[in-house]
Amino acid sequence: MYLVKTPWWLRLVYSGYTWRMPSTDKAIYLTFDDGPHETATPFVLDTLQAYQAKASFFCIGKNVQAHPELYQRILAEGHRVGNHTQNHLNGWHTPNDMYLANIQEASAYINSQLFRPPYGRIKRSQAKQLPYQIIMWDVLSGDFDPLITPEACLAYCIKHTEAGSIVVFHDSAKAFSKLQFALPKMLDYFSKQGFQFKAL
Repeated sequence: MYLVKTPWWLRLVYSGYTWRMPSTDKAIYLTFDDGPHETATPFVLDTLQAYQAKASFFCIGKNVQAHPELYQRILAEGHRVGNHTQNHLNGWHTPNDMYLANIQEASAYINSQLFRPPYGRIKRSQAKQLPYQIIMWDVLSGDFDPLITPEACLAYCIKHTEAGSIVVFHDSAKAFSKLQFALPKMLDYFSKQGFQFKAL
């Protein structure tokens, strides 16, 4: 169970987190979680480049260790990176000291002041101890969901994205078939509407 569009009341309850960006200009903020991945990340980077789009990549430390050249390519092409823990830990199910240590371990490989908790799950007691800007989202593409089609993934994104939206995709093996279909079509659709794609 997940919400494609983050409701206003959830953003209000957790107002210390960043859920969306100002909507004063026609900009969309694409984000990609869980990489770098040897197949998905190069596809994302090539597709973004084709549309002169910038984005933000919330990387897992162990994946940066495995693919340092892809991490460097993300930076070299003008995108932003963020910490997504060393091992994709669920904050709700992890003791605070272990969770914070895992984020610290990832910070050795990911130089950023941005943090996104895996699954969006972090305890207030954990968040209070983090010297990061915590980035959430207001549109969840559903690319990780085996029960939806690539067409549905694209439809969710087009229906719910607006100026200032932070949109979540995943550069991962699990999401790749839907990402491969939806990302270029989303970039094409909103580019034709006069939107820009910016990094956080």
